Amino acid sequence: MPDYVSPKELMQEAVQLAKRKSDLPVRDMLIRGILAGAFLGYATALVFVVLSQGIAPIVGAILFPVGFVILVLLGLELVTGNFALLPAGVMAGTVRFSKLLRNWAWVYLGNLIGSVFFAALFYLAITNWRTGNGGAMADLLKQAAQKKTLAYAALGYSGWGTALVKAVLCNWMVTIGAVLAMVSKSTIGKITAMWLPIMTFFALGFEHSVVNMFLIPSSMMFGAPISIGQWLFWNLLPVTIGNIVGGTLLTGMALYVTYPTETVPVINQVQEIPTRQDEPEPAFATAVKSRA
Repeated sequence: MPDYVSPKELMQEAVQLAKRKSDLPVRDMLIRGILAGAFLGYATALVFVVLSQGIAPIVGAILFPVGFVILVLLGLELVTGNFALLPAGVMAGTVRFSKLLRNWAWVYLGNLIGSVFFAALFYLAITNWRTGNGGAMADLLKQAAQKKTLAYAALGYSGWGTALVKAVLCNWMVTIGAVLAMVSKSTIGKITAMWLPIMTFFALGFEHSVVNMFLIPSSMMFGAPISIGQWLFWNLLPVTIGNIVGGTLLTGMALYVTYPTETVPVINQVQEIPTRQDEPEPAFATAVKSRA
């Protein structure tokens, strides 16, 4: 049995997955979103622990996809991946636009809660319950967060535009990873296919809204001079918009246009029902008549 799933079959599976995601109850979207945000926070924290030991940044990029793999294999909800999958379902006619917005809103909230929750626990663990300052790892977190907020603010709207473009490029790769999770029927095949684009976006330093939901709040807990307003306006807003554009246009819609799913033929409900006179007689009745 071949392990590879062709692009045409892949998009058919993606449309079916989009339908299942759009039908999830709010409870499941929130719980799965919270867990996904936390696991992505784990992966981001792992990268900074590695970097704080003086190891080359490419090693962190190689390790980061572990969080994405965990959440995909568990069937959790990551809003950046849904930015591509659900638009494909809308184009196929299996997902209503209102359900797309419903999914995005609840999963986004769940990702935010999970990311900030893990950030708080991570802060308490690294500082020994607020008795330390987090050391070199905390310093790296604060530096990265300031580059993602204050550095953009210093450039004015050019900085805002830079964050937007980096977010588009980021989620182009992230959503390719979400789609490639369906390109293989084996677990090892799925992991390998997902790993490549996720490693690529992280190594290039692009902007991922859910990663930043952990990175920036945790840096603020460690003492970074960033306000909530600066985080929201100079990072979360442009990055979220860019992630939507990259996922929806460059992955979900682009792949669906070139690999459209087959339309299921509508069965004609008006069927000819045979009358009682047209129905064949049972065999025993025919035998009785012949003896009479």
